[in-house]
Amino acid sequence: MQEKEKASLDRRLARVEGQVRGLRRMVEQDSYCIDILTQLSAIRSALDQFGAELATSHVQTCILGQGSQSAHGHCESMTQEEMLDELKNTLSRLMK
Repeated sequence: MQEKEKASLDRRLARVEGQVRGLRRMVEQDSYCIDILTQLSAIRSALDQFGAELATSHVQTCILGQGSQSAHGHCESMTQEEMLDELKNTLSRLMK
């Protein structure tokens, strides 16, 4: 994963972390339940966006990038069938 991608993912996680702290404050302050649920929905959406960005990076660097300069250090040479299995596994983990 390139530094630019790491920085982008880190920013997303920092934003989620702030949202979770805000959610905790809302619960502590006995905020209106609908407002808490709205914040929870925003956190889930932010985590989904993080997951999509991470999965995209994995596909680029670990599946399609194998054997290239953009390949991640954990990449192993794969057949086309193994690449499809890896993609299926990536999507399955993202969608759980």
